[in-house]
Amino acid sequence: MKVILLQDVKGQGKAGQIKEVSEGYARNFLLPKGLAKEATSANIHALQAQKESEVKKQQQMLEDAKKLAVTLNEMTVTIPTKVGEGGKIFGAITAKQIADGLAKMKVSVDKRKIHLDEPIRALGTTVVAVKLHPEVSASLRVHIIAE
Repeated sequence: MKVILLQDVKGQGKAGQIKEVSEGYARNFLLPKGLAKEATSANIHALQAQKESEVKKQQQMLEDAKKLAVTLNEMTVTIPTKVGEGGKIFGAITAKQIADGLAKMKVSVDKRKIHLDEPIRALGTTVVAVKLHPEVSASLRVHIIAE
């Protein structure tokens, strides 16, 4: 019996694959647990439409990431912070503060996409990597000034 796997099934395959399995395995295990559905022509067409939709969605996300990367490469985010004697800043500048600074400039970037090896602890300009998509990265300049 042919089935379309809805979830990853150990020993059978990944979600979205069409597999030939024994009828008893399908009727007694895969179908009742919702791990698979029967591979009728309507279900196969729906699966193909879903895959095409997913491909279009991924392409759109890649294009959006490339546009945002161009914007970020040209930007400089200025973050004011409290400074003690001798120009030492209190605490450190984290990815969340950089994301908040970008939000004030009307650019939304998730703080988890901003990669800091370690928090910024000095005044001045630092270049920070921003991973927007598995294939797209950008460099953002972060300027730390005294408040």
